[in-house]
Amino acid sequence: MSASTSPAPRFVRIVEPTPVGLAPLDMGDCSFPGSIRLTTRYVERDGRPWFPIMAEYHFSRDLPESWETELRKIKSGGVNIVATYLLWILHEEVRGQVRWDGARDLRRFIETAHRVGLKVVIRIGPWAHGETRNGGFPDWLQELPIAHRTNDPAYLALAGEWYRAIAEQVSGLFHDEANPDGPIVGVQIDNELYDQPEHLITLRELAEEHGIRASLWTVTGWGGAQIPAGRFLLVYAGYSDAFWEESSTGWPSFGKMHFTFNTVRDDLSVGADLRDAPAEGEAVDAVDDPWPFATCELGGGMQVAYHRRPHVAPADVAALALVKLGSGSAWQGYYLYHGATQVIGGLSTTQESHATGYPNDLPLRDYDFYAPIGRNGEEREHFHSLRRQHLLLETYGHRLATYPTVLPEGSDDVRWAVRGDENGGYLFINNHQPAIAPLAGVEDVQFEVEFSERTLRVPEHPFALRSGVFAAWPLRQPFGSVRAVTATAQPVTEITVESGTVVLLAATAGVPVEIRFEEVDAGEVRGGHVRERDGVVIVTPTHEPGLDCEVVVGDTTFVILDSETADAVWKGDIDGRSSIVIWRGEGWFDEGGFRLIERADSAVIAVLPALHDTDMSSLESVGSHFSRYEVVGRDVLRSLKAPVFDIPAIAPVVVGGTADRFSAPTDEDFAALAPVLLHLEDAWFDDGDRLLLELDWVGDAIRLSSGDELLADQFWSGRLLVIDLAPHREQIRRHGLTARAFAWSPDTGVYVDPHFRPDASEPTLFVRSAELRAVRSRAIR
Repeated sequence: MSASTSPAPRFVRIVEPTPVGLAPLDMGDCSFPGSIRLTTRYVERDGRPWFPIMAEYHFSRDLPESWETELRKIKSGGVNIVATYLLWILHEEVRGQVRWDGARDLRRFIETAHRVGLKVVIRIGPWAHGETRNGGFPDWLQELPIAHRTNDPAYLALAGEWYRAIAEQVSGLFHDEANPDGPIVGVQIDNELYDQPEHLITLRELAEEHGIRASLWTVTGWGGAQIPAGRFLLVYAGYSDAFWEESSTGWPSFGKMHFTFNTVRDDLSVGADLRDAPAEGEAVDAVDDPWPFATCELGGGMQVAYHRRPHVAPADVAALALVKLGSGSAWQGYYLYHGATQVIGGLSTTQESHATGYPNDLPLRDYDFYAPIGRNGEEREHFHSLRRQHLLLETYGHRLATYPTVLPEGSDDVRWAVRGDENGGYLFINNHQPAIAPLAGVEDVQFEVEFSERTLRVPEHPFALRSGVFAAWPLRQPFGSVRAVTATAQPVTEITVESGTVVLLAATAGVPVEIRFEEVDAGEVRGGHVRERDGVVIVTPTHEPGLDCEVVVGDTTFVILDSETADAVWKGDIDGRSSIVIWRGEGWFDEGGFRLIERADSAVIAVLPALHDTDMSSLESVGSHFSRYEVVGRDVLRSLKAPVFDIPAIAPVVVGGTADRFSAPTDEDFAALAPVLLHLEDAWFDDGDRLLLELDWVGDAIRLSSGDELLADQFWSGRLLVIDLAPHREQIRRHGLTARAFAWSPDTGVYVDPHFRPDASEPTLFVRSAELRAVRSRAIR
């Protein structure tokens, strides 16, 4: 299409936003170093806009010896707050016997998070949900003839005892004037309570009476919840799919809203299986809330239930998170960010189930959630793509947080929004939806954004927007010594070096890279094709995106990366110096530097600034700033003989629970199956920090056991079954490792994503491969 017949650019006008004031909420600190307050638009810390990035990690559902490493991974993912449930049933399974030992040691967990450099939000219940038996209530509490989750004095007396026990554990750990470096910055009261506003007030007062005094108090606001005015910050959720929907549901109807820029904070579908859901028209628009748009449950993945097994892709998670940013989020919170293992208690299993009055049957052990960090510590693709967004927020979020969202008027075939003020901002684009409902590509896309002093047409020429693309572009933003930069590439982070500032940008797939500089002389610019128009210098890089794709303006160097390299960017301290690492693999920053997980193949790590002392071989430089080193590969994989199930058995078809949904096979059903032995050599356990067993299997439901101990289970949804065998070495040495599994039935009514649902006319049960992966870490100094 010629320029003369190109469609008009998609247009939005940015005006001066409403002035920011203090939020009308009874919380926040008085003035002291590091004080935290809420404004009507963003969170403020030490008098400066602060962008919280919060990751849910359940300490009591992991091994305490893993906490520090896993928390360091979380922090290395660009997170600055860890949130965690306190599941009452795990601490007081027997009435009067409150336990804080082992994996229940709340204080040790918080102190570890503090040492790592993370702030903490504790979600103290009493009711927590978290796909837990009785919502976290101990059985003895659940069975008492009292009005649970109300102001019944008998219930409040028990809740007070629980809060008192928590307060004793966290004494001295709160962020306050006496302890401005204290790690606990927030407390969530109860969870998904929709119609008891007075009870929420009472619970907060009860917590405060026992010494729990937080800077921030939150409650979940979704589902049209009735929340007492002024006492809590509402936090919201957003999932790309849901196990709590019916097995007959395809992609849930709520999904589209989370991939479309809008100012509606509430999702009425979350938790709707446990209550009478309000009408869709009752969702609250953001303009009605004079406090920041905060989230605590952006889906880091999705759990599976027996009747319904969604298959959330990494790009689904990253695109949804970016859409929330473009929609005005000032607090990104993920559930789950780190997968978990359901605890087998002394008296019962602790998962949500039909047997405990829920509409859903969940696995007894598997609570991996396909989170960015798996339950065994594996870092998945969306851990890396989310880190790219988090580095942007860490570096530039203090400006982004102040910008309100402006949506284009009228319908549009392109989903986009701008967060900005009258001088500049960020343009957000999303053309991604889950594979079950993908968005088509769009031709001739161009945007026009009118600010008070200048109107931008971005990019200079229309482009074809590919399906699956999502990005955030800076509009008239300062980088290094350049005051106003507009680019069709997403900022990642920046670092100060001796020669000036190095800014990393990520190219957008299918969109030509174009960088515009205002108040810059064309003679100052090096690298790329340079042209001037209306007092603006426009640069198109000559190199393809990568470490050698550079544009230099004075003492500021812009390095434009391809998407894969941008997802490999890490930022932290090495040998006491702020450093950027480019590493396509798993890793984290520890106290002295960067620690990577070894790969089977040799790989390259790039570092800025150069390492002081390393035994790695230096490689030829690419670009002018990063030093490159070879990481020699080592054998990490060992193939096992895949177990063979001789007679594929189909699980009994049973419905149950409060919604008459398909029920999982029982202990008795599994006990009737013949076990299949997996042969393991004891010496293999000595080769690595962890020993991951990866089963690529197809069927219905599987359990791995050693003797009478259930180690792992899974409802098949197209994922590998992965378990770290290292903690179970002695058990396996004594009793071996066996598998029992049910076959996939071609007639089943359970939901599996159609991209993965077996197309079989006979019962199907087989293991494609069984591999052991030794996980070894190596320090980079």
